Amino acid sequence: MLATVLSATLAGVEARIVQVEVDLAQGLPSFATVGLAEGAVREAKDRVRAAIKNSGYEFPLRRITVNLAPAAVRKEGTGYDLPIALGILAAAGLLTEEALAGTMICGELSLDGAVKPLPGVLPMVLAARDHGCLRVLVPTGNAGEAGLVKGLSVYGVGRLEQALEFLAEREAIPPQETDVDAVFAGCQAEQPDFAEVHGQEAVKRAFEIAAAGGHNLLLSGVPGAGKTMMARRLPSILPALSLEEAYETSKVYSCAGLLAADAPLITNRPFRSPHHTVSDAGLIGGGHIPRPGEVSLAHNGVLFLDELTEFKKQVLEVLRQPLEDGAVTIARASSSLRFPARFMLIAAMNPCPCGYFGDALRACTCTPQQVQRYRSRLSGPLLDRIDIHMEAPPVPVKELLARPAGEPSAAIRARVQAARLIQSERFKGQKNLYCNAQMGTREVRRYCPLDATCAHLLGQAINRLGLSTRAYHRIVKIARTIADLEAAPTLSEHHVAEAVQYRRMQYES
Repeated sequence: MLATVLSATLAGVEARIVQVEVDLAQGLPSFATVGLAEGAVREAKDRVRAAIKNSGYEFPLRRITVNLAPAAVRKEGTGYDLPIALGILAAAGLLTEEALAGTMICGELSLDGAVKPLPGVLPMVLAARDHGCLRVLVPTGNAGEAGLVKGLSVYGVGRLEQALEFLAEREAIPPQETDVDAVFAGCQAEQPDFAEVHGQEAVKRAFEIAAAGGHNLLLSGVPGAGKTMMARRLPSILPALSLEEAYETSKVYSCAGLLAADAPLITNRPFRSPHHTVSDAGLIGGGHIPRPGEVSLAHNGVLFLDELTEFKKQVLEVLRQPLEDGAVTIARASSSLRFPARFMLIAAMNPCPCGYFGDALRACTCTPQQVQRYRSRLSGPLLDRIDIHMEAPPVPVKELLARPAGEPSAAIRARVQAARLIQSERFKGQKNLYCNAQMGTREVRRYCPLDATCAHLLGQAINRLGLSTRAYHRIVKIARTIADLEAAPTLSEHHVAEAVQYRRMQYES
């Protein structure tokens, strides 16, 4: 007999529907899995056999063939255990064809028949809805994230026999419905506040501009100047995630297996801070079974690289594509996967190996050759892709002891949100364009026209600092953000002048 069960496989952060076809034939008992199945999928036969027996059912002593279609798509992971087991039981006559129609099923089985959670269930359920499925069966541990998808019925199952009894309509399971509004309200985490930062008004202004326009920022300063402290407070002034952005980010975390059962939706902008020993695969993504890296986990949020010059040079160079394209493409001989990676890069570094180059209080012990070699770890093309370059001076003791503290994050965030609202109106109807930093050359010409005075000032800056074409466009985009913070419809000379100041450090160091 033949039975067909719908399941799904991951391809990056998207999912594809897979047909699990199970055939029971006469002959010597055997179990063959075909359809470009990887090791974990081929091992499913042992888990399925033990789960069926330990759940109280008889395992058919037949020639069993499992085909995973389409056969040209590589199948990975343990999510096929439950559909294969149900397919075998259906082919043995315990389920009808109608019971499995329009149902997508996924789940890993333990040897005693329990259904274990899986990574990537959210994109699988989205793929099932788009495929026209009416209901899905997922592990109980994944029911919360699966319930975020509207338009089909979601059921969480904890054991193989429970899934079989439900499909045979002998046991009722209440459908899982996750209240998105309640999740948004209940998962807002308390964040560090800029009010705790004393002094550094110029640097805080740079952070405000970066947040308002989605610009990348590089901080250079002596140890203890507060670079890391301010970077960790950046999410507190960023606009709240929209529902669409929350779904995008949650899909990445679901594929990485990082969604908690009690927090099925990412409601706060991610803040990722990998150690400088991270590998290029850990930062960008990849591996034998490609998984999202830190840049994708920072999607719609912040990627903070502390001690930037301590990262391996080849690791930093792989940042070029995601910084430019907002996505990472991982190519393999059999396939090419694309992971989203639209993030704000915040980087911090010392000005020299000892950290005190240019400090008025402590003498630098580095030779000019050491300073040059230290800064040469960062290539020009990488620095060109960072919009704002800012120096963080040490904070005087009197400012540390001053009361009251600095401006709270809520006040800064209000100005940032007002500027982002202007940008959303400006870019309405344009796909994948949400803030000024994402503008291309065409959008810069359209939305950032320069009058004669601004053009003359920018021309002088280009000649004096030796700016590249990329840096020229980034200055114009920063000027547009500064104007948005003032709700100014056009660019003025002081907007361009301030924007130029945020690029001087790279060319005068």
